[in-house]
Amino acid sequence: MSLSAIHRVVTGHDQDGNAYAVFNGDLPHVEEIKAIPGTVFHEVWSTEGTPARVDNGADPTIGPLVLPPPASGTRIRFVDIPPDSQEFLDHGAERMAAAFSQIGDVAASTVKTDSPHPLMHRTESVDYGVVIEGEITLVLDKEEVLLKPGSVVVQRGTNHAWANRTGKTSRMMFVLIDGTYDPKIARQLEDKK
Repeated sequence: MSLSAIHRVVTGHDQDGNAYAVFNGDLPHVEEIKAIPGTVFHEVWSTEGTPARVDNGADPTIGPLVLPPPASGTRIRFVDIPPDSQEFLDHGAERMAAAFSQIGDVAASTVKTDSPHPLMHRTESVDYGVVIEGEITLVLDKEEVLLKPGSVVVQRGTNHAWANRTGKTSRMMFVLIDGTYDPKIARQLEDKK
């Protein structure tokens, strides 16, 4: 099932300092993950550095797909998540290197033979994930949480996956903020390897 296109409006300033819509239409970068058919990334915008530069610069979504936000920056995207198939649950872990390679972060995949889901991963970022459509299960190392439209997850660099155990595609919106692990957490994660 295909969900509706994302409509994006990006504002800017004209030569007289007046506000106007620089971009108004469909997203220019929408990409399906080949190793996970039906998983579609809808790239909305990203910023580099903090504070973010307020300018009339080029569209930062043009170019290769990249999972994490830029250094000291942010990224906003929508992700369509198809239902988990039994074939994916049985053999999905074998395809994760290809999937995470396509999204520019092979190191993010943490899947092992005893992982609770083939999409287990982590990024050194704080991510706000909002369920827009459908139901999603947040899979963590030791528990799961069912999410419905309007649910918000504040994901603080933890190992996780998004499981769709329904019969239709779900959509989430994510805002990713570059982060740095607290030294104690960094040591704990290193010890787990």
